[in-house]
Amino acid sequence: MSYRKFGRKQGPRRALLRNLTTQLIVNDRIETTEAKAKTVRSLADQMITLGKKGDLSARRQAAAYLQNSIADVKAEGDDVKVTTALQKLFDELAPKYQDRQGGYTRILKTMPRRGDGAQMVILEFV
Repeated sequence: MSYRKFGRKQGPRRALLRNLTTQLIVNDRIETTEAKAKTVRSLADQMITLGKKGDLSARRQAAAYLQNSIADVKAEGDDVKVTTALQKLFDELAPKYQDRQGGYTRILKTMPRRGDGAQMVILEFV
């Protein structure tokens, strides 16, 4: 099998990648190891592609993968508007990359992690 396992079994590995992908959508940038960032990059690009499709099937596929986490809370008078990661993906990120054919993320290398020397990177949307 030719994919990264990160020293985890299937369930924890899948949960790790779902968490990192969701946090990338919520925060627009995350700091993680290089191997994890390379894997999350392809998953985030798939989520943006689903967001660009914008139909009900794509929304359900993205909802099945992303976690239900709060991306933003805005108070407008007496009303409080809560935006989830799924809403941010379809309402903010997908229109932003509508004319782009791929490559929605970039990886910037930083200093190695203190302790084990793992190469750390910043993964962010372009």
